Amino acid sequence: MIYDCIVIGGGPSGLMASVGAASNGARVLLIDKGEKLGRKLAISGGGRCNVTNRLPVDEIIKHIPGNGRFLYSAFSVFNNEDIISFFESLGIKLKEEDHGRMFPVSNKATDVVQALLNKIKELGVLIRTNTPVKTINYKEELHEVILLNGEVLKTKSIVIAVGGKSVPHTGSTGDGYAWAKKAGHTITELYPTEVPITSNESFVKQKTLQGISLRNVALSVWNPKGKIIKAHQMDMIFTHFGVSGPAALRCSQYVVKALKKFGVPSIEMRIDSFPDENEEALLSTIQKRVDEEPKKAVKNVLKGMLPEKYLLFLIENAGIDGDISADQIPKQSLRNLTQQMKGFSFHVNGTLSIEKAFVTGGGVSIKEIAPQTMASKIQEGLFFCGEILDLHGYTGGYNITVAFVTGNIAGTNAAYHALG
Repeated sequence: MIYDCIVIGGGPSGLMASVGAASNGARVLLIDKGEKLGRKLAISGGGRCNVTNRLPVDEIIKHIPGNGRFLYSAFSVFNNEDIISFFESLGIKLKEEDHGRMFPVSNKATDVVQALLNKIKELGVLIRTNTPVKTINYKEELHEVILLNGEVLKTKSIVIAVGGKSVPHTGSTGDGYAWAKKAGHTITELYPTEVPITSNESFVKQKTLQGISLRNVALSVWNPKGKIIKAHQMDMIFTHFGVSGPAALRCSQYVVKALKKFGVPSIEMRIDSFPDENEEALLSTIQKRVDEEPKKAVKNVLKGMLPEKYLLFLIENAGIDGDISADQIPKQSLRNLTQQMKGFSFHVNGTLSIEKAFVTGGGVSIKEIAPQTMASKIQEGLFFCGEILDLHGYTGGYNITVAFVTGNIAGTNAAYHALG
């Protein structure tokens, strides 16, 4: 049998590509090396599946630091509002949460996966799981997908949707890069993004702050010349190896890039625990507390300003004995403490591995991809979508939006190509 389109990879972008191709009349075969389709989708958003984000397109592009501007053409064809309409048409009611994040009302990622599977079955997509691909032979007329068992499948168009190298237990183990290279594509350097950050600082090694969460702080990355590279105001947590949590995940790619760019063993990060207050205002808040309870131990006077363990750590860092009475503390020491609260500085030396990252940075160069169709500019009848491309966003529904948008467009145009 000759297929109009073979989609390789049953993650978010591959499922959406199958819908796009089959909705436009193509005979589609979807193949995946794993046992189940939609494995990454089923665990996304902490098992609730953050299907997209409702922010305006310009804002969404800003949250896709890895080549987001490339997606302007794609968003003009199929965008986040179209994703919402699509899922609601499948009977998945969605609700909006903080920062524009869209979730199914049921809070179950499995409902989203099931709705997609029902749709592709209804459209007559043929599905083969437990079917690893060995290689692809690109031909003038019909491309050949060679399976690991030696079987040869012929098709007019191919959509490669196998993801990057992150979260490998869901099947993304970087298989697609070799097939892209074989077609003549450039693979830009791969690196982990949205990944916890590591540090060799003594407070990390001694687990002094392990498990302490900080709410709504500004975490920033600084270059060796003392200039800020990037800051993110969100929550974070200290771990036994460094820092994690939303703010750290968002800063991680800037740490990776700075270490490489400056060729240094470590990079400075700072924590501003009161990002909405300037130093003088914070100092006067502290001074006011001291004036109100001068005879109390300073650690008790300042209680509640920050998580206790972190507060005691900063007091000690500022060279203050937390047990002495507040009125005994020199004004300069209080200023030192204020500076610690506004900019506790520590060094980080990298991140966890790409396999431990939520998202892969780098991939098939977007310079070689047509932005309105996701078609290869090098090989006729070849399309790419999702995380295999050199596109990556922050967590919060942005990567899945990229997957669904590029998937829909790749599948639709693969069908147009096959059906002439």
